Amino acid sequence: MVKKKAEKILQILKENFSLPKWAKSSRDPFETLIVTIISQNTASKNTAKAFENLSNRFKITPEVLANAETSEIEECLKVAGLFRNKARTIKQVSQIIHEKFGGNLSSVLSLPFEKARKTLMEFPGVGPKTADVVLLFASEKPTIPVDTHVNRVAKRLGLAPKTGDYETVRTSLQRLYPSKDYLAVHILLIALGRKYCRARNPLCRECPLNVVCPSKR
Repeated sequence: MVKKKAEKILQILKENFSLPKWAKSSRDPFETLIVTIISQNTASKNTAKAFENLSNRFKITPEVLANAETSEIEECLKVAGLFRNKARTIKQVSQIIHEKFGGNLSSVLSLPFEKARKTLMEFPGVGPKTADVVLLFASEKPTIPVDTHVNRVAKRLGLAPKTGDYETVRTSLQRLYPSKDYLAVHILLIALGRKYCRARNPLCRECPLNVVCPSKR
């Protein structure tokens, strides 16, 4: 029953939102990691601006960022929240990847999923969501990253338990969808959360999913 409803939800989402072009091509693993670190607790617009500032000043490679002054990285990230912590994390992560992994994440991403995920989460400042974003977008590993939008929308739609933690929401969604749809599920739930299913004052009347949503107002 829930699986049928999940299929219907994805169908409606695909009819109302389109996947961005960049979602259809593999992304550089290190750049993806850096962007995701910057994005933590930061609006997408500010994340994009901060990454643009960083890439205008530095070549985005582990070696270059490992040797950059922390204060210069901070300057690039000021538009994003917690820029001092993020600058320190970016420098530390870059040093580890440069020194321990030869400046390349391919050896990590070629590991079996759980091992690759565990290795990424050993990096400073890298939690499950950041690891899952890198694995899904840069390596097409079978995982659904759960950001604040995915968490909220999945629970409101009844696709995950209302009190579920990160892992509960992730595994609940993954049980409902085939792995080929994980990328679409992640992106489309975020799109729904931004446009209609907002944290405050959700636009339930206009939402295309109000016919199947148990939380509609």
